[in-house]
Amino acid sequence: MRLISQSDQGGRADGIQVMVENGFAYVGHLFSGGFSVVDVRDPRNPKPAGFHPAPPNTWNVHLQVADNLLLVIHGKDVFADAAFADEASYYKAAAGSALGTVAPKAERDWDAGLAVYDISTPGHPRRIGFMPVSGGIHRIWFTGGRWAYVSALLDGYTDFIFMTVDMSEPANPREAGRYALPGMHQAAGETPSWPPSRKYGLHHAIVSGDIAWGAWRDAGLVVMDVADRASPQLITHVNWSPPFQGGTHNCLPLTERGLLVVLDEAVLDDYEDGLKNIWIFDVKNPANPLPLSTLCAPADAPYPTKGAHYGPHNLHENRPGSFVSDTLIFSTWQNAGVRVHDISDATQPREVGALVPAPPRQMMDKRPGKKPIIQSCDIFVAADGLIYVTDYNAGLSIMEYQG
Repeated sequence: MRLISQSDQGGRADGIQVMVENGFAYVGHLFSGGFSVVDVRDPRNPKPAGFHPAPPNTWNVHLQVADNLLLVIHGKDVFADAAFADEASYYKAAAGSALGTVAPKAERDWDAGLAVYDISTPGHPRRIGFMPVSGGIHRIWFTGGRWAYVSALLDGYTDFIFMTVDMSEPANPREAGRYALPGMHQAAGETPSWPPSRKYGLHHAIVSGDIAWGAWRDAGLVVMDVADRASPQLITHVNWSPPFQGGTHNCLPLTERGLLVVLDEAVLDDYEDGLKNIWIFDVKNPANPLPLSTLCAPADAPYPTKGAHYGPHNLHENRPGSFVSDTLIFSTWQNAGVRVHDISDATQPREVGALVPAPPRQMMDKRPGKKPIIQSCDIFVAADGLIYVTDYNAGLSIMEYQG
């Protein structure tokens, strides 16, 4: 792999999710309170093209681009709150308790919901709609058309649940249906069957056809039938934590091969949460996922003792219009940078590419004890093969896998 260029995103070098469309990168921020646009029409010379601030105490960490629309989440700016200076206080608690939304009339000082922008003029988002969601949204899956799918935190629920959103009128997105694991709807009298320290909440789901593959953090994999978008139904729920670590973050279906790539996210510094895996499942029968293998962890340096976060964070999710492959898996490993695995043989994955970008020049993360160590976060591989990678502190890296 080789590095093409880097950008500090106009002095806001913190990034979470990145989408690239029509020569512009749209980057959600972790600490800067909004999202940025970067002109990448010349990928060797990326240029800041605008910053769009979020409302007070709100973050825009995740976003999606399709059909000349940009969808942006609004949720509580968790890491601006002193109560979450120690990440464990967020990742080891139910979101409804941590953010105060379990009580139906909980007061809050952040903006919560889904914002919709028109980007028919590339690089110039124009807000046209908003869907309020009581406790906020964490992440979205939207590839165009009528339906979007979000992880939503609603009053009365213990954590984020699955919600389908009708986008037939982009200026007026509306909830169509929802699904929650039994025990999550406390306001309806349900009682969780898991300990309070277990984070049983949806990170997000990827939808292929009429199946939603949900990454449900410490609850593992939740497979849902969404043929009726107004009434999602459970197909199966599989959890491997314990004995393995939790934190399930991405579930990428490789439909033609009947495979599912599932990533468990490392969320704590200094290897505190231990080994996290990227799994490959046989899902030819979606009701009976069978584990085949895990991707080999980076072995070229002692990353577990390097400091900061070590372990998987995100997958390139094969979005329509981007680079799509059912044999090459692109992933970020935080202090171990970017990794490419060949899974032509799903039982014997091989690492075939790696690049660890340079450490950050400045720290956007002002929380106590944070160190200037590379933390490769999200990854988007464009149709032309260029790879766009964000970092919590080091800006946007554009790189290339050379085979």
